[in-house]
Amino acid sequence: MAMVATIAFSTSAPVAKVAFSMGLDPTSLLTVRWLMATLLLSGTIAVSSPSRLRPEPKAVLMLGAAGLAFGVTSLSFFWSLTRIDVSIASMIFSLYPLVVLGLLALQGEKFTHRNTIRLALGLGGVYLLIGPGGQVDLLGALLVLFSCCTFSVYLVMMQLYLRDYEARTVTLYVVGTMSLFTLGWWLVGGAQWSDPGWQGWLAIGVLVLVGTYLAQLALFAAVRSIGSAQMALLGPLETLLTVIWSLLFLQERLSAVQWAGGGLILFGAVLAGPRLHRIRWRPRLRL
Repeated sequence: MAMVATIAFSTSAPVAKVAFSMGLDPTSLLTVRWLMATLLLSGTIAVSSPSRLRPEPKAVLMLGAAGLAFGVTSLSFFWSLTRIDVSIASMIFSLYPLVVLGLLALQGEKFTHRNTIRLALGLGGVYLLIGPGGQVDLLGALLVLFSCCTFSVYLVMMQLYLRDYEARTVTLYVVGTMSLFTLGWWLVGGAQWSDPGWQGWLAIGVLVLVGTYLAQLALFAAVRSIGSAQMALLGPLETLLTVIWSLLFLQERLSAVQWAGGGLILFGAVLAGPRLHRIRWRPRLRL
């Protein structure tokens, strides 16, 4: 189930890139994606375990905040794909474990010399990716870096304040909050929509069913069996698979210098993973 979830999640960005080529903008695509995913997840939970549909009242505020952080992450990342290649964006995004370590340092966790080395590897990799390696669009790269920061905030919030709650309920309300946020953003932006045709709707269907619904259900099963820490170790594999799909189906190409930069980022992420799992998370408040 962990491998199924990893493979399913890795298809999201390449499929979204295809949908963009059919005329959809990221905000419209994400609005449809999260609304449909919310309906599918809520329907599944209503049939399998209806008691999970109602969250604990004291967790509602934090669920909304987590959903908002993840909503900003998805909008920022998917808009970056309109300016840079999926392969480059996914490798830059894999910096997020290093950002999490930095946020934990603000919480009082010791930032070790090894963390400094990991951070240096990651930043050096980003430089090779967007600097001498290929003249990558700077705004697109900054959008990905911003999504790294907001996603790291989301992860810290989930671990510190929501880890004791049922995973399906948390995911449903986080996705529901994301759908409301993207819907509001879409309406404020003018509610622009253009029919992408049957191929575009096929891409939307794959994104919703495989990249969201199947991925989340497999994630539930995997976390119950092996735990979230072991699941997180597959993050670099997800990045690698995303790059492979981009090279095979989107005809993206990376220079040797960019491959070196991506390798440094992934290596830093792999080194950061075990460190994150050894940290004793200390919440500042108890919900």
